[in-house]
Amino acid sequence: MNSQSSRGLFQAVLLGMYFGFATYIASAQPVSENLTAQVDQIVAAHQGKVALYAEALATHQVLAVHADVPVQTASVIKLAMLYEALEEIRAGKARWDEPIVLKKEDQVGGSGILQFLDAPLTLTLRDVLTLMIDLSDNTATNLMIDRFDVASVNTRMESIGLPNTHLYKKIFKPSTEPMPADQPKFGLGKTTAHEMASLITRFSRCELSSGAPTASDLSLCSTAVEMLQHQFYRDAIPRYLESLDSSEHGTAIANKTGSLNAVRNDVALIGTKKGLLVLSVFTYDNVDQSWQSDNSAELMMGRLAKTIIQSWAPDGLSPDTLKQVPATR
Repeated sequence: MNSQSSRGLFQAVLLGMYFGFATYIASAQPVSENLTAQVDQIVAAHQGKVALYAEALATHQVLAVHADVPVQTASVIKLAMLYEALEEIRAGKARWDEPIVLKKEDQVGGSGILQFLDAPLTLTLRDVLTLMIDLSDNTATNLMIDRFDVASVNTRMESIGLPNTHLYKKIFKPSTEPMPADQPKFGLGKTTAHEMASLITRFSRCELSSGAPTASDLSLCSTAVEMLQHQFYRDAIPRYLESLDSSEHGTAIANKTGSLNAVRNDVALIGTKKGLLVLSVFTYDNVDQSWQSDNSAELMMGRLAKTIIQSWAPDGLSPDTLKQVPATR
């Protein structure tokens, strides 16, 4: 690259940082100017901050907005725990059917159902992971932290090239270890839109460890994607994409949400007739901190998802695409 080209690239990056909206990473196919303009308009109108990473896995079209800025995960960090569980099962250190005992002192508030059940109660590892993902159950999450521990999750994230994806502690429980200096800023966990998109893509491609996935690996990944398909919270990315009852007709969206008063996040695999799409959206410092179904951040994420799908996959969604594990690399 000559010096003039280098200066031009540098100036373009600076302009992108200055104006604060979309930065579009080089893709196999260019992103249309119409789509970038629509996304910029939606992001600019939102009363809060937005980080986004979207990719069409078949064509490698990429759309990014502040995609490498560290953000609060809220419950989206539970994807990292699910990934660690798959690696442990794969290594023979855990089993889907192993018993996990819920005790009274394990029960914590917030999202989930386990806090309301009589304890002690014995569940399977698969039961607990399902509750952690589908209902974002905080008690289930803490049980999984007891089972696999924080350090293992963070070491795993670093080993797969996600240095900004970090789980800090149990939910609503004091930490038993010294906390990093940035923990008060991020709370339960931190990540970037790009890194979390990379993590959920690993489930679709069945990238657990080095080497091609085995038949056993594919079964693990299929189970994880099915858990994500059963996600209860569907007011963000899925909001405008599915018109039929997904509990009866099946869903083309496998997602994990995370919410705090000023935070609304959603990360999803979306099966379309054009292939698999990944969409990772994090919003924070939101003015609307309501917990109603029409929260403005969730409405905005729904509009972003609809806009991107209409551009990249106008033929519509396809639940069958999610069954094709591993997806196209």
